[in-house]
Amino acid sequence: MEKILVIGCSGQIGSELTLELRKMYGDSNVIATDIRPAPPDIADSGPFEILDVLDEAKLRLIVEHEHITRIYHLAAILSGNAEKRPLPSWEINMRSLMNVLELAREMKLDKLFWPSSIAVFGPTTPQMNTPQYTIMEPNTVYGISKLAGERWIEYYYEKYGVDTRSLRYPGLISYKTEAGGGTTDYAVEIFYDAIKQNDYECFLSSETALPMMFMPDAIKATIDVMEADSSRLSLHSSYNMAGISCTPHMLAEQIKKHIPDFEITYKPDFRQVIADSWPNSIDDSVAQKDWGLAYQYDLPRMTEVMIDKIRKKIG
Repeated sequence: MEKILVIGCSGQIGSELTLELRKMYGDSNVIATDIRPAPPDIADSGPFEILDVLDEAKLRLIVEHEHITRIYHLAAILSGNAEKRPLPSWEINMRSLMNVLELAREMKLDKLFWPSSIAVFGPTTPQMNTPQYTIMEPNTVYGISKLAGERWIEYYYEKYGVDTRSLRYPGLISYKTEAGGGTTDYAVEIFYDAIKQNDYECFLSSETALPMMFMPDAIKATIDVMEADSSRLSLHSSYNMAGISCTPHMLAEQIKKHIPDFEITYKPDFRQVIADSWPNSIDDSVAQKDWGLAYQYDLPRMTEVMIDKIRKKIG
């Protein structure tokens, strides 16, 4: 039986991935960790420990004591917050990955998952239908750390045989966990403000097109790439994922179908420069071919579910 460690279980991805993994492998076989307390549904359904991933000794102790075979390393400082604290963010994002890679190498873990991002691309990258292999010159701390991480995980695969799987996540949209400091956070914030107060001030311009993905599709893709036979994988850095490409205006128009008096205004801030350096749309044909990447949600269906679930959540 696999014993799985989730690092960063309280974050946007971890809070949903942990519960899905517990359904698959059993509650007691998925050990959740985070630097802060876990949500009640995670803390109450299985093992949880406070962990600072930079604490290499405690990380090692948990892996050894729990006989961990797989790690999902999700802890990171996201794009918007990383620009405010560049050096600490680089330290957290990179040293945490190196700690986990070294542990995976030494203890010969079965598999390791580490998330990359569309932030690895930059202003010189082709922005329309961005290919899997292309120019990558990121100009943000987050993007630089993700690109460096991709190179390290491929190095550890080639040099030491560490089986690391990775996805380049687009912006992630979830009703369970609110925004956490990313450039695509508007696509979560907009739903909460629409329901609470019928208006939203967006920090990106109306026609800023970015790839987005509804969290259920992201969770399924994460599990699918981890479950895929290694012989099917043609690359060992990180796979492109396209999701849904949309602008704030397009998303607002979908929301108005459910909340007709909703109004949106635009006041771009420092995150606009970051968004302008990212792709408008992504080519994910390599992931489709290698391990069958597919999506269940388009923009209208995602909007309908988000509004329904957030209304029930906030009462």
